[in-house]
Amino acid sequence: MARLSVNLNKVALLRNSRRTGVPDLLAFPERVKASGGLGITIHPRPDERHIRRSDVPALASAIDAWRPAFEYNIEGNPTSDFLDMIAPVRPEQCTLVPDAATAFTSDKGWDLDAGDIAALAQPIKRLKSLGTRVILFVDPDPAIAARAADSGADGIEIYTGAYAAAYRKGTAERLLDAIAALGSNATQCGLVVNVGHDLNLDNIGSLISVLPHLHEASIGHELTADSLVMGFDQAVRLYAQALR
Repeated sequence: MARLSVNLNKVALLRNSRRTGVPDLLAFPERVKASGGLGITIHPRPDERHIRRSDVPALASAIDAWRPAFEYNIEGNPTSDFLDMIAPVRPEQCTLVPDAATAFTSDKGWDLDAGDIAALAQPIKRLKSLGTRVILFVDPDPAIAARAADSGADGIEIYTGAYAAAYRKGTAERLLDAIAALGSNATQCGLVVNVGHDLNLDNIGSLISVLPHLHEASIGHELTADSLVMGFDQAVRLYAQALR
């Protein structure tokens, strides 16, 4: 059974469109947990367009009684500022992404060439000293598994945005093959395998069918969009069920 971690960025984005504090971001982790989710994900960006710096410790406090079974996953580029921000809350998992500060969304993974490996060495060491599982955001390239293992990280998150786009066009077979090969290689290397980006109730079944050892899917945008139609609690329930 793969875990569902609900990304709360879009809830925070809606909140930030007014100065009323509505919707109350801190009320959502309990709804995630009650509806079958096993954690929350946030991606605080430097411009604070959705998750704010102040949300990081506030959400940690909101879920403190349920941790570590209910996990806190924080995504971001491992700058010193980012690491300083998340260190006090000691997230169960940190997903490192190579986003520029101005990135619209996370749509490119680490290449894990010599430069990436060198740049990631100290952040990985620091995060693991906190007891945090370190995940690297990577493109669906089967060859990258060995390089991820060599980096000292605990696992990978496979970028699934390109897969979702191909699925809409009915041309996802090649990417599914690559994702399956990457997942298999990563498992053989002893790595945790996560997925995320543009996953929804239509495309997730084909994906998890080729990833028998999938650990977690982090889903936010599509789940939040579905919740506008069916309600947040029901959306979480259906996504959690789909991952089972």
